[in-house]
Amino acid sequence: MGRLLRDARTAVGLSLESSARLMDWGKATLSRLENGKTAKVRPRDLDALAELYGVDNEDLVAWKDLAKQAPVQSWLRAYSDVLATKFDTYLELEAAAAVLAIFQPLVIPGLLQTNEYARAMNQATHPRIPDDDLDRLAALRTKRQHLITRARHPTGLVAVLHENVARTVVGGSAVMADQLRHIADMSSRDNIEIRLLPFHAGFPTGRVIAPFTVLTFPTDSAGRPVEPSVVYAESFTGDAYLEKREDVQRFRRAFRTVSRATLDAAPSRIRLRDIARSFESGR
Repeated sequence: MGRLLRDARTAVGLSLESSARLMDWGKATLSRLENGKTAKVRPRDLDALAELYGVDNEDLVAWKDLAKQAPVQSWLRAYSDVLATKFDTYLELEAAAAVLAIFQPLVIPGLLQTNEYARAMNQATHPRIPDDDLDRLAALRTKRQHLITRARHPTGLVAVLHENVARTVVGGSAVMADQLRHIADMSSRDNIEIRLLPFHAGFPTGRVIAPFTVLTFPTDSAGRPVEPSVVYAESFTGDAYLEKREDVQRFRRAFRTVSRATLDAAPSRIRLRDIARSFESGR
């Protein structure tokens, strides 16, 4: 929520000092609010900020929904139209991260999907989705993928993909062959490391793990992270955002454990291309 408030303020060209003065607050009060250090956020304060920044009601509803979770900083929220379309919290965090560590046992991560694979996934998930919405989703995906392909300071990506991801057919054999070659090519970039967790590795952590991403943020001039690391954990009923240090550390340990059971980066690239050829040959 603090990130959204800060973005709304800077979008209208107001400094922290100016906004605090117009709100009749001290600078420290607004700073704490934008940095997630306020124990309880009052709805009337959000109303006043929304009026000051010219924010529409849809944005304000999203702020208030997030504010309800503010005391815990580790929260579960169901997908909602408001946040999924305009305030997808994960996309805000992803865009600000310096490094993403992704564990995915089910599907190709969005940052690595080809257009054809993504279109097939979207159509399977939403069979009646209009073509215009498919195009909109494609544009959003392209914007996201620029994070890891841009020339200046690309986001670092370390992904562990279960072999099941590479062998589960989405969109047909030709789509899968192109998709796997794309991942192999992307893994040759300096900022991207892809590792396959083979079937024979079993369950390295001793249990089944759902998809998750650990997001690590840049550091300031003093070497301190500008924001605490966050874990985004997916499930069928909702998406969990975990910020408590012990939670983040638990997921980091899990990621290290599964990483030790993977093929190295180069053999993973070779295996991906081998599986791509098997799709082409119909094996």
